[in-house]
Amino acid sequence: MAGVISRAESRKRRQARVRRKVIGTADRPRLCVFRSSKHIYAQIIDDSQGVTVAAASTRDKTVGDSLAYTGNVEAAKAVGEKIAQHAQEKGIKNVVFDRNGFVYHGRVKTVADAAREAGLDF
Repeated sequence: MAGVISRAESRKRRQARVRRKVIGTADRPRLCVFRSSKHIYAQIIDDSQGVTVAAASTRDKTVGDSLAYTGNVEAAKAVGEKIAQHAQEKGIKNVVFDRNGFVYHGRVKTVADAAREAGLDF
């Protein structure tokens, strides 16, 4: 069937569309979120130098061990708080949010809200 686009290809297209507009700088790095069925990951990236400044995920011992399940909203909230804590340790207060092609709903939204509550501005 010609013209049928898979779910993964659709997300890659949305990701490229978002990435064209959302660029992290040294003053305001990019907070990028990735979610799988079992885990959620967040990174703060300086695109001008191409480096990851801070990262947090449910696979970290400090976050994942305290959770019963790592693929739900409670886990996403813990990751959002942890990434904000890492950012403040590095002196980062302002970021630009990159939803990475995912719908801004559920776990992705929870990471953003938890990071905002913990002190990040975006």
